[in-house]
Amino acid sequence: MGLFDSILGQVTDNPTVKNMAEKLGIDPAEAAKAVAALGEAHGEEGDTVEGAAAKTGMSTDILGQIKDHIGGEGSLGKFASMLDKDGDGNPLDDIADMASGLFGKK
Repeated sequence: MGLFDSILGQVTDNPTVKNMAEKLGIDPAEAAKAVAALGEAHGEEGDTVEGAAAKTGMSTDILGQIKDHIGGEGSLGKFASMLDKDGDGNPLDDIADMASGLFGKK
């Protein structure tokens, strides 16, 4: 399970994401995909919006609007830190631990 999938699983049915999608005139599933891609791209080198655009194929304009709607880069940082339970700067190991716990390998 990657960071993108973990974030996507957390935001897919979120009412705030659904309301944002409605306001922006996009499908809620696409909005959730955009939020997940922005969250993942936030922790990577380069521009967050451009990185998310490369992952999703969505326009940088709509991704920029979504980023602003959810509170900008600061909110994306908070989202990434929520997933980084041990505070080592790498949420991927924490997600792997969560996934192994789900499958009884922990």
